[in-house]
Amino acid sequence: MTKSIARVAVATALLVSAVGSAAPLAQARTQEHRGDLLALTPVSDLTPAQVSGFLKDAGVDSATVRYGVRGYRVTYRTITPQGTPTTATGLLVLPADGRHRRPDLVADTHGTMVDRDYAPSVGEDYGRLSPYLHASAGRAVAAPDYLGLGQGPGRHPYMDTASSVSAALDMLRATRTAARELGRPLSGDVYGTGFSQGGQVAMALGKALGQGADAHFRLKALAPVSGPYDLAGQEVPALFDGRVNDTSGVLYLAYWLTAQNRLRPLYDGAGEAFRAPYDRVVDGLLDGSHTEEEILGALPGKVKDLLTPGFYQRLQHPRGALLAAMRDNDHTCDWKPAVPVRLYTATGDTDVPIANTLSCVRQLAAHGKKAPVVDQGAVDHNGAFKKSGPQIVRLFDSVAGTA
Repeated sequence: MTKSIARVAVATALLVSAVGSAAPLAQARTQEHRGDLLALTPVSDLTPAQVSGFLKDAGVDSATVRYGVRGYRVTYRTITPQGTPTTATGLLVLPADGRHRRPDLVADTHGTMVDRDYAPSVGEDYGRLSPYLHASAGRAVAAPDYLGLGQGPGRHPYMDTASSVSAALDMLRATRTAARELGRPLSGDVYGTGFSQGGQVAMALGKALGQGADAHFRLKALAPVSGPYDLAGQEVPALFDGRVNDTSGVLYLAYWLTAQNRLRPLYDGAGEAFRAPYDRVVDGLLDGSHTEEEILGALPGKVKDLLTPGFYQRLQHPRGALLAAMRDNDHTCDWKPAVPVRLYTATGDTDVPIANTLSCVRQLAAHGKKAPVVDQGAVDHNGAFKKSGPQIVRLFDSVAGTA
């Protein structure tokens, strides 16, 4: 049986001397408790051979595996997109090797997931490949589930970069506490990576850490894979010019539109955006309780058949709230990192075309940062991740001087 280590926050008495001070004090309390560890639950314990088998079964090179791993579900305090208190979960993985008393930390942000039970802290599946890969090489790994996935409440605000970063940053804080309680205090050095949606989050989290979001963490390197860094300029246009395959296009677009519409109105009623009969089912399908297969089985095979003619045209020429929803998430590469950055992608990727990565390269270059690109060639989206993961482990080793 697994055990849950419950934690109770200590309440602090605050005197409110004026009516107008209540809101600032409530906001201060929210900020004060962000990242508090609420529970720590063991979820996995693998030998080196088991880690190698897990990776090999998924088609990932296991040559960098040196240690077994122990995984824990971390439950912690964070905030919603609106800034109100909530909780979230994530996966902490430690190398099962007592010599690593103060391991470095890898912040690993996962790709698109529609089923909350598929998230890293819950499912022994694809979301654990990268965490196990890095932990078995000797580093601690913090892999947030994001809001509304795993065992966190509510629905996932898909592709809302700001809340993904706040959840990821608070996961790092909770991980720091958890590692200390497990007798494995962290060094404070952080290496950032992520895949697909998580590639974009990794760049944004790196920006936050690089700008001093938390003095306990020192960013050392960034190595994201196939992130949708340019929605307005590349990813959304690619839905209409054939660079994104139809199946992925339908899933991503349905997920993005329904999630973003909850954050800001993009359409008045589902029937304005989605054709019948899909307008009656699309939002419910993306509530976090359905599998990818169930969702795709209930939706059409092409983007053009999913959307109304008017909304199909609006997406090709976005303006107003629709364009703002894209551009708000298109600045993750618009800064100058002070650490090594290497971007991984693939020309064969028809989920997140390589042009997204090239846009990121141009944004970084505009700030004077040169970021090498590793093109994995004629492999698909998941293939880009599988080839890149072990290479990123070796990159982090070289930066840390442990190669």
